[in-house]
Amino acid sequence: MNYRDSRPIYEQVKEGFRQLILTGALAVDEKMPSVRELAASLAINPNTIQRAYRELEAEGYICSVPGRGSFVMERSSPAAARKAELLEKLWEIGRELRVLGTSEDEMLQTLRGGESHD
Repeated sequence: MNYRDSRPIYEQVKEGFRQLILTGALAVDEKMPSVRELAASLAINPNTIQRAYRELEAEGYICSVPGRGSFVMERSSPAAARKAELLEKLWEIGRELRVLGTSEDEMLQTLRGGESHD
């Protein structure tokens, strides 16, 4: 945990596990640490870990098995999964920029490496 990081702790936990899964450091079907174990070892609230796990499950990285714990799920392609996540973020940013009055041409120019418009 980086307490100087501006992101909430649950996001740091989620991103840490996402990287471990995408790089193969956590194998498919490998059991995740229990919420209580991880919360105790990191000295943070179990609800924080639970939120990170819920989001990892919603994103398809892990699955929870009642009474057994959470396990890493098989993903078709880590690169494809990450690409899909980044495209989703890009779509969200584009939507917000449109609300702020940014034209599609301005956004495309920026994506192509042109100058940004303030």
